[in-house]
Parts: sequence; C-alpha cells; structure tokens
Amino acid sequence: MFGLSELAIILIVVIAVIAVKKGPELVRTAAKSARILKAEARAAKAGGPEPQVIQGEVLRPGTAAGTEQNHGTR
Repeated sequence: MFGLSELAIILIVVIAVIAVKKGPELVRTAAKSARILKAEARAAKAGGPEPQVIQGEVLRPGTAAGTEQNHGTR
C-alpha cells in the first residue's frame, strides 16, 4: 500500500495546508497572549495594588466595592 516515506510526505502536506489556514489566527493569538503576559509582569514588578475582580468587573484601586450606582432601575 503506502510506504513510510509516502506517509511522511502526505503528513507534511496536510500540516502545511492546516498551517496556511490557521497560521495567522495562531500568530495573532500568541501575540495577544505575549502582550498580556508582558503587561502583567510589568504591573507585578511595579508593586502597585492589584485590581479586585468582583462578578466579572474590574474595580480600579481606590474605588470601594459595593459603591455601584443605580441608573434609575430598581
């Protein structure tokens, strides 16, 4: 049927086709992750207070938790 060299060539072609389709998305995701990691490392090195996460919202340092404003809804 197929020898080892033929299977290797087919595998290389399949990987190349997938890389062409998904390559830009993977590079974009990796760059975004690197920027986030770099910013977090910079913030950790600065030693400032860390933001608090409450119910998916980020409160900046200096704001009190529970001081949410009602926008006319009750």
